[in-house]
Amino acid sequence: MAGKKGQKKRFWSDDEKRSICAQTTVPGVSVAQVARRYAMNANLIHNWLKDLRFAPEPEIVEPDCHGGFLPVEIEGAVAVPLVEDTSDVDSVVSAQRVDITLSDGRRILVEGPTALSGVLALVEGLMA
Repeated sequence: MAGKKGQKKRFWSDDEKRSICAQTTVPGVSVAQVARRYAMNANLIHNWLKDLRFAPEPEIVEPDCHGGFLPVEIEGAVAVPLVEDTSDVDSVVSAQRVDITLSDGRRILVEGPTALSGVLALVEGLMA
C-alpha cells in the first residue's frame, strides 16, 4: 500500500507469499479474489506465482481405472512397428517419449521407443 501518504510499504515473508500463492489453487478461487482478501494488487501475486520459490507444488493426480479417457477408434489405421533396431537411424526417426498437450488442456503421452511417423498418424487420425 505504498503510495498512500503516511503508510509504509508492506513486507511479505516467504512463508506468507507461499501461503497466498497456495490459496490461488483452490477450485473456484481467482487470483483477484485472493488479492482483494489481502488488499493487494493481483499482479504482485502473479509475479510470485512465476517464482519457483513461491509457486504452489503441482498436484499429481493418479488416474482411476478409466482416468477420464474416452474410447477412440481410428478407421484405416496402419500399424507402425516399434523401433527395435537402431542401426538404420537415417530411415526411421524415433523417440523414447512423446508428450502432446492439446489446446483444451488434455495430454497425449506415448512412452517407449516409438516411430514418430506412428505418433503423427495417431494425431492426424484424431484431427480428422
